[in-house]
Amino acid sequence: MEEIPNESLEYTPTWIVAVICSIIVFISLCLERALHKLGAVLKKKKQDALNAALQKLKDELMLLGFISLLLTVFQNVISHICISPHLVNHMLPCKRHGESEKGAEHYDPIINTRRLLSTTDGSGNCRKEGMVPLLSLESLHHLHIFIFVLAVVHAVFCVTTLLLGRARIRQWKTWEHNIKANKRHAQDLHHHEFFKKHADGFWRRAAVVGWLIAFCKQFYGSITESDYIAMRQAFIKEHWRVKREFDFHNYMMKTLEIDFRKVVGISWYLWLFVVLFLLINIAGWHTYFWLAFLPVILLLLVGAKLEHIIARLAQESDQKQEVEQQQKEKEATKQVKPSDKFFWFKSPRLVLDLIHFILFQNSFEIAFFFWIWCTYGFDSCIMEKIAYVIPRLIMGVIVQVLCSYSTLPLYAIVTQMGTGYKRGMFQEHLENALIEWGRERNRDSGPATNKMVNSPNQIPLASQDAIIDVQDMH
Repeated sequence: MEEIPNESLEYTPTWIVAVICSIIVFISLCLERALHKLGAVLKKKKQDALNAALQKLKDELMLLGFISLLLTVFQNVISHICISPHLVNHMLPCKRHGESEKGAEHYDPIINTRRLLSTTDGSGNCRKEGMVPLLSLESLHHLHIFIFVLAVVHAVFCVTTLLLGRARIRQWKTWEHNIKANKRHAQDLHHHEFFKKHADGFWRRAAVVGWLIAFCKQFYGSITESDYIAMRQAFIKEHWRVKREFDFHNYMMKTLEIDFRKVVGISWYLWLFVVLFLLINIAGWHTYFWLAFLPVILLLLVGAKLEHIIARLAQESDQKQEVEQQQKEKEATKQVKPSDKFFWFKSPRLVLDLIHFILFQNSFEIAFFFWIWCTYGFDSCIMEKIAYVIPRLIMGVIVQVLCSYSTLPLYAIVTQMGTGYKRGMFQEHLENALIEWGRERNRDSGPATNKMVNSPNQIPLASQDAIIDVQDMH
């Protein structure tokens, strides 16, 4: 019988080692230089927010590298940890039927003898003791690939969502130009149309009807010109006291890019969600199928809530105007006033957290699908039947399209209707200095005398007057 050659580097031809090493290093350097070049282009075009998002993406890639390094370094240690055989027969992703069911071999650490990440496998040592490895080398390799695929798909989906959302918001630029063209009569007509559309009629103020209208409106004409003009005027009157022209559209785009820094990353609680899903992905539970409904439901709720906030702002202003008319016995002007009270828990920031989770969950669904398909095949027991697969893919596409063209643009403008305003109005160094000044003032004066905005992406309310004074000096 022919002796199996030693597969270690000691007996591997040097030309093979050199060629493989050269290819890996070359590809890595190309990717690194491409990211560096992209950052230089963004910096040259003064896209500071997108450049910061790119740096955040690099941080995520570094985290991915650390995870990969830890998996590689500790693979032998993990594969040599032995546990009792009966422990591996519970909570399986695929049911075993005499080890014959298709796909079960991928989860049997005893019969698995492939060497993928290392030439050393602890299954032999464990078998001698009547035990089985905690995790086989093949399983570690597949887990390694899954984490990489998840990070890449999430980054791609986030960038795609931002680009499509920006394209949708860019269509509103025409409205900004019309306003600056001093078409006052047209603005007044749109202002009147805004209140007529959202506040007129008893049924619109009924809770159930109002939510139904808001739910349906997110699918068609989520933001109209009258909505844009009314909210733009409300923002400028509340936050921009300087007697100079203000480009609300440009400011809104900047704040969206700044918020994108958070969305492109994978926070600790999202990794916790991944671990939880891997834990409950048990055969017969159809976890993967039911979980696909979560981003759709959350996205529809967020979209309906944002539309409902627009309506409530209009209705509140209309009610105040009626009260003022009765008290002063003369016609009062209707004016939308920004407020946090219509947002969940009075926090506009929470909407961004929900969108972040929705995008990650949708990315997770698609990444998991492609990972199973490429690793185990379409007929794998984890993939389940075609009746479960098709709805998941359809819902994934719906979430991506609806979030890009409706929910994200809604978020970009409606969250400007909070009490505080977001970062992006001024230069970053000025905003950082003012935020720090506001925090120091808050510590000195106490929270009761100075209401501050705790969100890292918002400017403290106490700094508004100072910001305006500084801006006037430039």
